Amino acid sequence: MGRLIKNHWARLVVLSAAAYQVAAALESFFWPKIFFDFLTKTLNPAVKPLPILQVINLVMGLLLLAWEWPLGLIAGSSIHRSIEMRLALLPLAALAAALIYQGTNAAIYYLVGMIAYFWAYSEGEIVCAKPWTLPQRGGRGRA
Repeated sequence: MGRLIKNHWARLVVLSAAAYQVAAALESFFWPKIFFDFLTKTLNPAVKPLPILQVINLVMGLLLLAWEWPLGLIAGSSIHRSIEMRLALLPLAALAAALIYQGTNAAIYYLVGMIAYFWAYSEGEIVCAKPWTLPQRGGRGRA
């Protein structure tokens, strides 16, 4: 059996979360609701009358879809290959998703993706320049 490539698994989880976040943002345009409104009503102006949080979620979801698929402009760039940038941006996307009622599942998926990316980072995995490929083995062979 082969080894699990954690950054590919994390990429699939984050792709699922980003697609869910886009759908949740579109739904929240029609039914705006803050997840924590049972605790406080102070966050309600973020979703109505102006859809600020919905737009943030939509942009964040589309950005992460383009980054994780990846879009042709991003593929192979240093931003696409950077696990550190993903670990910096994913908590922000998870927070934005957790704030709207429809996006709580996306926030949980983002947390799972963050854990997988951190696991990949801690084991020294790299994201290849060509999307969805495996890293080539180095010059040292098995004895």
